[in-house]
Amino acid sequence: MLLTKLLCYRAMSKAKPVPPALHKVIMVGSGGVGKSALTLQFMYDEFVEDYEPTKADSYRRQVVLDGEQVQIDILDTAGQEDYAAIRDNYFRSGEGFLCVFSITDHESFAATVDFREQILRVKGDDHIPFLLVGNKADLQEKRYVTLDEAQRRANEWGVPYVETSAKTRLNVDKVCTHSLTRMVSLGKKHIR
Repeated sequence: MLLTKLLCYRAMSKAKPVPPALHKVIMVGSGGVGKSALTLQFMYDEFVEDYEPTKADSYRRQVVLDGEQVQIDILDTAGQEDYAAIRDNYFRSGEGFLCVFSITDHESFAATVDFREQILRVKGDDHIPFLLVGNKADLQEKRYVTLDEAQRRANEWGVPYVETSAKTRLNVDKVCTHSLTRMVSLGKKHIR
């Protein structure tokens, strides 16, 4: 009996810990809307003023969701049209999407329609975890996209809308962890 308990204890102590669940989030939007700035603010708590076009960068961080350790993998995609061909591969791997536009740039808001259509086409599912994000909320005096306009689009799509500021960190954590990770987690439960 004692030998059995020892062998059982030994086996349990050698068991590898289960890695935290991984949630793949894809950040999409036109160039210059602040996707990288939001990502870097979330990951490193720093704001980068200078804009350098991104090809694609992936960032991973552990967060606590509903008392459980999970990993969030954020893919910061290129906003430039030059990289549109490789976007489909990114979209296939994503479980949830942050569709970012700048409240100071109406063209970037208009482009959210194209991004959503591309994602829906690639995923083949209208019920994907998706969040519409209006960035640069600290620039209210330069606002071109009204809160009502953005909220109306989100309501049409049946998705949440959140305004953020990478500069002041307004709603950065809310967007990156609470809102979208919860949606991705719920999405995984419905898939399985």
